[in-house]
Amino acid sequence: MNDIQLLVLDVDGTLTDGGLYLDSTGNETKKFSVRDGAGLTLARAAGIRVMILTGRESEPVRRRAAELHLDWCAQNCKDKAAYLAAFMKEESLAREQVAYVGDDWNDLAAMELAGFVACPADADELVRRRADFVSPRKGGEGAVRDAVVHILRRQGRFEALVEQVYGAKG
Repeated sequence: MNDIQLLVLDVDGTLTDGGLYLDSTGNETKKFSVRDGAGLTLARAAGIRVMILTGRESEPVRRRAAELHLDWCAQNCKDKAAYLAAFMKEESLAREQVAYVGDDWNDLAAMELAGFVACPADADELVRRRADFVSPRKGGEGAVRDAVVHILRRQGRFEALVEQVYGAKG
């Protein structure tokens, strides 16, 4: 866990509560946790690159990724494992350098490529059994932040990064 260089994130059910909200004109909206955003800011300050990897296409996801200055936003990805394997090869990333946070069956194959796997408390049972870390929070309520904190604490860098990024003792 000390050499994690890439954090891969599912969206629906992980960064969000998994709901699909459509307004009267058909526009999709999503609720994201600002706590997750703060955690991702900390991950990026630690030098961990962040990728959104989702099976759906959504303007709110593109916008959130841009707001947080995430490194990659791969949407409409129907085979996450194939995409991630090709990406890891292209970037010369080993399994132990990749962390994955997801919540459902379509994440399982991609999770097998990661050296560290985390999930929200309300993830599917198969995902929870596969995970190295299960957040006590549900998807969209800070579970991604919990995973980042867990990684950075295990690396012994959490408190120093909180002080560096947010100017407060961790």
